[in-house]
Amino acid sequence: MQLGAFSLSLAVKDLAVSRAFYEKLGFEAFGGDAAQGWLIMNNGGCVIGLFQGMFEKNMLTFNPGWRETAEPLAEFTDVRALQKQLKTKGVAFDVEADETTTGPASFLVMDPDGNPILVDQHR
Repeated sequence: MQLGAFSLSLAVKDLAVSRAFYEKLGFEAFGGDAAQGWLIMNNGGCVIGLFQGMFEKNMLTFNPGWRETAEPLAEFTDVRALQKQLKTKGVAFDVEADETTTGPASFLVMDPDGNPILVDQHR
């Protein structure tokens, strides 16, 4: 099962302060919109998302159809197909993708320790 590009999505209190901190660690913003309260940052192969006021907890994020460099993949497993596969394995969902749609969609599951895992397809 290929979930797509991995990143850690961080719930931050102050986007500008967090951005400055991660820039000191060598991260560079390459996506997002600071005016909307979010940025995607990269340091080598490590990707983090900074999100102010969008969710309560940090979460693991996977993006089907996307490389870590935010370039689209020619072929990938659609988020709805991934959801169906996980359902057959007994995974419980907090938020489900609408299986009657196509294009962008997402689902949210929790690991056994309550850590949120977002699978978020952009195309």
